[in-house]
Amino acid sequence: MSVTLAIDAMGGDHGLVVTIPASCDFLQKHSDVKIVLVGNAELIKQALIEFPQAPMERIQIISASEVVLMDDPIEVALRRKKDSSMRVAITQVKDGLADAIISSGNTGALMAISRYILKTLDGVDRPAIAAAIPNEKGLGTTMLDLGANSDCEPMHLVQFAQMANVMLQVIDGIPNPSIGLLNIGEEVIKGNEVVKRTGELLHQTNLNFYGNVEGDDIFKGTTDIVVCDGFVGNVVLKASEGLAKMMSGLIKHEFNRSLLTKLMAICAMVPLLRVRKRVDHRRYNGAVLLGLRGCVIKSHGSADRFAFGFAVDRAYEAAKNRMVERIAQAFVVETTSL
Repeated sequence: MSVTLAIDAMGGDHGLVVTIPASCDFLQKHSDVKIVLVGNAELIKQALIEFPQAPMERIQIISASEVVLMDDPIEVALRRKKDSSMRVAITQVKDGLADAIISSGNTGALMAISRYILKTLDGVDRPAIAAAIPNEKGLGTTMLDLGANSDCEPMHLVQFAQMANVMLQVIDGIPNPSIGLLNIGEEVIKGNEVVKRTGELLHQTNLNFYGNVEGDDIFKGTTDIVVCDGFVGNVVLKASEGLAKMMSGLIKHEFNRSLLTKLMAICAMVPLLRVRKRVDHRRYNGAVLLGLRGCVIKSHGSADRFAFGFAVDRAYEAAKNRMVERIAQAFVVETTSL
């Protein structure tokens, strides 16, 4: 199956400096992919000159005259910038010209425009943002929602679990993912009424529901999936990114101290680098906007070439394995059993 990926080439903090090299890298690794680069056509062509080895026959450029800035209000991005690279790229998916879209742009704008253009799947009340957070097992704990819905009802959280369940089967090849419900304790009597009711509903599904989990379980990898509302999820996401950057900074700092400390750091370099690699948030880049009638992947706004490549890879796996269609099919089966 050939896959076509639309890329918002202008989005994020770095734009073409990141999206063009990462796209060319990806094309050289996969012969069954076509990339559609959306943005300022002249600037894209100039950037591609630096990569003569790229398979140009599998690259298409589509012009877009505007760019959604990282600080643009959602209203501006949605109503005024109708020819933005983000919107035009999303429209490629709506029109069936691309199988997925990847953008590093404004998260709120990406969700709003995607929801407006693609709409939600039948039976899905609210889309959710799902991404993996590094854990000590080195695999990543998928967590949602990460910011799309600050207030949720129990059924919304159940739907998030249903969609993430299929996503891990499709993208990560986990046949029966375990699901945890984030709470202030493992006991069923703990938590607010929304969390308690959600737990009751999840027990009634065919999902592999582990039960309540606490914050440290996210980093232990106790379950494959952790479900929570977007307010809590976004706080956890930002905290984990900050922790990863701090650890990376500490490792660098150790090599800039006294001679004795440098020698000790050199002796410990291998295990330190292993830890650094395990918690490197760049390797987990690529949040999935679940619940839409199309595959949308959100890359971190500050992603570098290496990190953006992981987001493109997630889009490729999701599109190749028909994630959206399988969520729609599984969702109908699961909701009818409630």
